[in-house]
Amino acid sequence: MIVEVQAFGIVKDIFKKKSVQVQIQINTTSHLREVLESQYPDLKTLSVYKIAVNEEYVSNEMMLSEGDEIAIIPPVSGG
Repeated sequence: MIVEVQAFGIVKDIFKKKSVQVQIQINTTSHLREVLESQYPDLKTLSVYKIAVNEEYVSNEMMLSEGDEIAIIPPVSGG
């Protein structure tokens, strides 16, 4: 399945664009994370990042479906 992943914050810099399309063999967020980290190794340098599906944070074992809106949310800080 091919999924489109939206990027925010520093993740947009890592991807060098606002979104990427990736092919995944197993339709889980944990597999998506593995694929993204293999294609974009700098993603591993983030201490933590969240995956959101359809505008909600999800666990690593969430099943993905065609048409899901997926986003990678980096850590945020501010003052």
